[in-house]
Amino acid sequence: GNTKSRALRLDTGNFSWGSEVCTRKVRILDVSYNASNNELLRTKTLVKNCVVLVDATPFRQWYETHYGVKIGMKKGSSKSEEAEAKSARVKRKLATRQKTRELDSALDSQFASGRLFAKLTSRPGQCGRADGQILEGPELAFYLKQMAKK
Repeated sequence: GNTKSRALRLDTGNFSWGSEVCTRKVRILDVSYNASNNELLRTKTLVKNCVVLVDATPFRQWYETHYGVKIGMKKGSSKSEEAEAKSARVKRKLATRQKTRELDSALDSQFASGRLFAKLTSRPGQCGRADGQILEGPELAFYLKQMAKK
């Protein structure tokens, strides 16, 4: 049959941001929640459907270039606007993207901390990869409530 490749140590994975249709390879920082067993949380074992903290930088950079908007800023910080030379076509494209842009406040606060919660959708012990999706909306609210309980 097919061969299994076990993931003994993983520090990166492909994570998808569903609402923005953007996938980036990001660093896995920590295991935050596991519904099945607290022992897996303590030993930082990566299993399917565990909630992990990932680095927000690649997604923030993509968002800022795609929409031309800085995100994850603290409310009181001074915004240093550096005027970049952009063509009229690029300015028009960014303006049309601005009309449909919507960022959840919970996600914005995560971008400010530089870390995002994500859920693993692959089975690292079977395929040797850690792939997943960024948590947002009601799913993020559910897991934040569960993590507050523990």
